[in-house]
Amino acid sequence: MIKAAIVGMGHWGQNLVKSVQGVSPHIQFVAGATRTPAKAAEFALQQGIKMDSSYEALLADPSIDAIVLATPHSMHTDQIIAAAQAGKHVFCEKPLALDSVSAKRAADAAAQHNIILGVGYNWRFQPALQEIRRMIEDGRLGKIMHIEGNFCGPSAYRFPKGHWRHEGAESPAGGMTGRGVHVIDAMMYLAGPIDQVTAQSFRIAQDFGSDDTTSMLLHFSGGSTGYLGTIIATAETWRMQVFGSKGWVEIGDVEHLNTWDLPTCMIDPDNVTNKQRPVRVSFPAVSTERAELEHFAACIVNRQPLATPDGDAVRNAAVLEAIIRSATTHTTVKLT
Repeated sequence: MIKAAIVGMGHWGQNLVKSVQGVSPHIQFVAGATRTPAKAAEFALQQGIKMDSSYEALLADPSIDAIVLATPHSMHTDQIIAAAQAGKHVFCEKPLALDSVSAKRAADAAAQHNIILGVGYNWRFQPALQEIRRMIEDGRLGKIMHIEGNFCGPSAYRFPKGHWRHEGAESPAGGMTGRGVHVIDAMMYLAGPIDQVTAQSFRIAQDFGSDDTTSMLLHFSGGSTGYLGTIIATAETWRMQVFGSKGWVEIGDVEHLNTWDLPTCMIDPDNVTNKQRPVRVSFPAVSTERAELEHFAACIVNRQPLATPDGDAVRNAAVLEAIIRSATTHTTVKLT
């Protein structure tokens, strides 16, 4: 049983705790810290979590094996480095950082101090996404040519003026930091690294806050193309469709934390003009939040690295950085 501390006990931090507390045999939250302890006091009492006065107090506690960070994006790097220096394993909510240098600093610190660093890209634990990857690997989809997706919702309206999520430094390129990075990670999981982006980002719906409408064209090093849009001042929706030379698959709905179905539509090889109807496949229900935290715990036990200096979590930060630069300079940005 990995004994963990939660840092940041707002909505998402509490969601992470509830996904495993009292039901997982692999990880348990025993302590926590947050910027406004009074708001989380009742929740901590209900979950059996001891509230500490500071992050530093958690790092000094020898009974704590791992730190789980649900904190503002700009704080991740320094918090990860401090945890690594204290010998604590770290699970960090996405994105790992807001630029590639900071992301690599965090991953380098984890490697240097021999601790496990995980990042909260829970979509990788969706059975439907895992099945798409198998369909690519075994050739059922054929050659992957294009992936397009969106991840939208009313995030711009959820938080009052002055909230940290409205700050441009915390949410550059609008919905990319809170939402779009999930789709980028899923795309890279399927199609490999991204080597070029062209982006545009605007604030349209309100007269304050970060951008609410961001879109980008993507190119993958393997030759595929992609499109992604994130609108955070509209109704909730998300979708990702993968086009292969033998057919397409699609995932998406209003709710992204449930277990996804997988509509699949393939070309009839005997008559390519025959319009096939999609076939929908369902999967047993799974909590991706529980799955990612239990995988993190297993990697600690097995000493199996997760986020590494040359891994996808660092690459994702580099893609986000390139998107921000492209939207700011109105140019196409290439990634090495």
